[in-house]
Amino acid sequence: MAAMPESSTITPHTVNTYPALRPSPFSPAALAKISKVKTDKLPLVKGKPRFGSPVANVGKFIAIGLNYTDHAEESGMPIPAEPVVFMKANSCVVGANDDIMLPKGSVKTDWEVELGIVIGSKARYVSQKEALNFVAGYCTINDVSEREYQLERGPQWDKGKGCDTFGPIGPWLVTTDEITNPQKLGMWLDVNGQRFQTGNTKTMIFSCAKIVSYLSQFMTLMPGDVITTGTPPGVGLGIKKDGQPAPVYLKKGDVMRLGIEGLGEQTQKVVAFKRKA
Repeated sequence: MAAMPESSTITPHTVNTYPALRPSPFSPAALAKISKVKTDKLPLVKGKPRFGSPVANVGKFIAIGLNYTDHAEESGMPIPAEPVVFMKANSCVVGANDDIMLPKGSVKTDWEVELGIVIGSKARYVSQKEALNFVAGYCTINDVSEREYQLERGPQWDKGKGCDTFGPIGPWLVTTDEITNPQKLGMWLDVNGQRFQTGNTKTMIFSCAKIVSYLSQFMTLMPGDVITTGTPPGVGLGIKKDGQPAPVYLKKGDVMRLGIEGLGEQTQKVVAFKRKA
């Protein structure tokens, strides 16, 4: 791997200096210190290292549903007047390229490429105008979802969103000095080499600033909290054939590749349920 340019992006070079990015390094002062590290002077990581989540010990993993008009339409749900909020269990967090494990008996596990927001400073009742000042950076997230659990087993979505391995984050966190406008990022997702999702954050119903401000009215956002902001159309649930519903879901052996402009790519293989995951 060639030396990376000096940057505040969290890369394999910086992990030797900052081996576990817990909430405290996400403050503006701490990120400024990290940005001064001469990454080209750090030793290269040899072999094929695993990329864990760039956020260790995630506090709250908050998700926004139906945040793209065309995704709401393909899901057969109304355009929300306010952000749809649910939680993903923090025990679902895995690295960007870790396997995705099908829940026991699952037949409706689905994919969702999403822009992730990582909170850097304590935020409570912040305005939309100032909201992004409380953000440390952005990342790629696959909001893996079990649709039967989510939609057919009660009114709450959480059961279909927090299964083990359903929260790949990364491969890295990119700080706000590099992503100055999170509302113009292209995003995509392939399954077994076939493109299913192509979108752009400019079509989000509720912007990143709106989401951070909105959530801060109901809960205090803390450094290290992660918000995943919704997915564009092209999920398995919404696939149609000849105008009729023809959903496609993940099965053992499938491979997902996904990415967001400037935030890196993920690759995940789908595996069967393992009791000792």
